[in-house]
Amino acid sequence: MIDTPLPMPPAPPTQLGNALPPDDAWRHELHNEVHARPPARIRLPALVVLVAVLNEGVSREQECEHLRRLPGQQDLPLERLSGNFLRLRFTDHTIKWERHTEFTRYSFVQPLPEGVGLGEADPVLLDKLITPLEWLRTIPGQTVAAIKLVMLTAPLPEDTPSAQAVLMNQAVQWFGGRTVLASQLGGGHSWAVTDFRLHPSGFERILVVAPPGTSEGRAGRISQRLLELEIYRLMALRGLPVAKALSPVLAQAESELATITAQLENKASSEQELLDRLVSLAARVERATAEHSYRFAATRAYDAIVGQRMGELREKPIQGTQTIGDFLRRRLTPAMATVEASATRLTSLSERVARTSALLRTRVDIATEAQNQQLLEKLTRGQALQLQLQTTVEGLSIAAISYYVISLLLYVAKGAKAAGLPIHPEIATGALIPVVLWSVWRTTRRIHAKLGGH
Repeated sequence: MIDTPLPMPPAPPTQLGNALPPDDAWRHELHNEVHARPPARIRLPALVVLVAVLNEGVSREQECEHLRRLPGQQDLPLERLSGNFLRLRFTDHTIKWERHTEFTRYSFVQPLPEGVGLGEADPVLLDKLITPLEWLRTIPGQTVAAIKLVMLTAPLPEDTPSAQAVLMNQAVQWFGGRTVLASQLGGGHSWAVTDFRLHPSGFERILVVAPPGTSEGRAGRISQRLLELEIYRLMALRGLPVAKALSPVLAQAESELATITAQLENKASSEQELLDRLVSLAARVERATAEHSYRFAATRAYDAIVGQRMGELREKPIQGTQTIGDFLRRRLTPAMATVEASATRLTSLSERVARTSALLRTRVDIATEAQNQQLLEKLTRGQALQLQLQTTVEGLSIAAISYYVISLLLYVAKGAKAAGLPIHPEIATGALIPVVLWSVWRTTRRIHAKLGGH
């Protein structure tokens, strides 16, 4: 076998007697996460081909169905894909499937074919792949990275410019005479050479030269670091087109926000018009935040992984050649700065819109308070007029009630005279007028006092 898996530790028992409290539901899964994607053990020389595809809209069922098209995998159960990692072993090669959050990677490891060694000039690699090319072409998803990694053994030269130049000339010839980048990995243990170019086949190439006797585990780790470095570099750069497309939108929104803020100083501007424009602007900013915040956060995460993988390579320069890490940093740093600047501008714009909204709300509240004050003053004046009118009506009511009472008393006096009593009705009624007026007035005051108490 050219790819021997690392031994997995036995699954711990659910509970060992009564020595421990009950296990957390996630304990075993979190504990075994360090073994979720074990590195390959590659026997040199070898050809490693990686294809990474975006898996948005691609289900595990579709990927499992595609894996079943491989020879001898017709009965591959879907449950084997539940752990996001699967290695299929064949007679002379292995295929590794890994599903990540945004992409799925397929790695193919096989012995190095004849005619592609270090002495060849621009060798053809894809035709010598054991896996059928039609199967590669129909992998579900969209290609984000495709790499052909050739790992071979050869004596490494001494750390002198003349000795290194011989091996570098062979590497340049292997890449067809194109400009290449190269680094000594692991502090000088092995060499990695690449041109970071997409060839007509759609693949890019990496050449690794390791000394004879390199262990399978070390070769696997070198392969994993180089391939992951390139995958995560490309995934990190996916935020750059988003940032460039968002830049004019942010510039227009910032200009419009500045105009609205300036108009807040002008009291002649309509609050309703400013509010409508501000709400429309806030909606656009929030939509942009919802659409792109994940991409910007993912870019930061991928960039951090790229930096980590660069550090793990422990590069040493080769005379007359730029290292892979220096080349990537010089190209990747400005792109990541652009993405970070766009993310910061978007966050700052959202905060500024919120502050402008607060200012406009304060202006509207002040205008509303002034209108309420005017309305209250009008109500106060109306109540005063109503009180005066009520007092006038009460005076007329006392006179009217007294008039009716006196009229009743006059009828009573006339009735008494007609009955033979010696009284003069008009004189008696006139004498009672002051008493009636006082009684009606007093009764009215008592009613007021009783209502006022309640």
